[in-house]
Amino acid sequence: MAQDLGGPAAGAFGAGGSVASQVPPTIPAILTQPGDPAPVLDLDPAKTDRAPVTTAEPEAPAIGPTGRPTPEFPVPPPLTGHGPARVISMCNQKGGVGKTTTTINLGAALAEYGRKVLLVDFDPQGSLSVGLGLNPHEMDFTVYNLLMERDVALEEVVVPSGFPGMDLLPSNIDLSAAEVQLVHEVAREQTLQRVLAPAIEHYDVILIDCQPSLGLLTVNALTASDGVIVPLECEYFALRGVALLKTTIDKVQERLNPRLVVDGVLGTMFDGRTLHGREVMQRLVEAWGDQVFHTVIRRTVKFSDSTVAGEPITSYASGSTGADAYRQLAREVAARCLDA
Repeated sequence: MAQDLGGPAAGAFGAGGSVASQVPPTIPAILTQPGDPAPVLDLDPAKTDRAPVTTAEPEAPAIGPTGRPTPEFPVPPPLTGHGPARVISMCNQKGGVGKTTTTINLGAALAEYGRKVLLVDFDPQGSLSVGLGLNPHEMDFTVYNLLMERDVALEEVVVPSGFPGMDLLPSNIDLSAAEVQLVHEVAREQTLQRVLAPAIEHYDVILIDCQPSLGLLTVNALTASDGVIVPLECEYFALRGVALLKTTIDKVQERLNPRLVVDGVLGTMFDGRTLHGREVMQRLVEAWGDQVFHTVIRRTVKFSDSTVAGEPITSYASGSTGADAYRQLAREVAARCLDA
């Protein structure tokens, strides 16, 4: 039996509500017969109530503390194998600029992203070893033995750092004697490069924590390295000495290691609330340009606390701003010089 299209619908939307036949359709109903072409609705914005569709403009990158737009650095892709390693020295002849802190926390952040990392404590003070909770005076072998004793193998000296994916080549005060003893060695500048050679195929990154000096040990580290990261405290006195460091890097590149490049200059201990800090950062960017990392490490007491605890900040205070900064630095380092 044919349905009466003009009659009221059998039900209502709700008690006391309008029945279906009383609700005006938003688009006129069109009755078609089988075989008729499909109706075409005219949705011209000038003839309908619809507003024209607009495409939102992409947001511009935020201006970072370096005064440049800060790009988004992707998470490093997973690896199917390890090696060969890129050797990177943390180098600055001024002390207290964050070399050891950066070595520990950048290494831990890279290990979180699946990279196999070896940290080399190349400072006689042994700060890197202490910062990972080890007592450098209770070790049977250190990097000194590896440098000066030909019967000591690398695997005898390397120790676990206590954190997955990261190992340590420890040091103590004995290393200070190596600088004197190496003077009489043949090819003394290549000694560290020679002893690290077996590790290249087993790691993705080797980070060398240099002493605050431009002596023979630092020259050894630069000769063994593919790149240099220069941690620089955002203070005037730290900025003054960078020219001398650049001269040393240029001499090593010219005479000993042509592949050596500056991977980046890292602003540390930055306090954007002070005019002095902002001015130093501005001068740093003017002098080094794009070699300055977009990532900046700000002051936080969590760094001191994590050092006392003998842990990287990425595990001691995983949700802190310091941990986030070093994870961003790890992504930037990977994008700039590891995965490039």
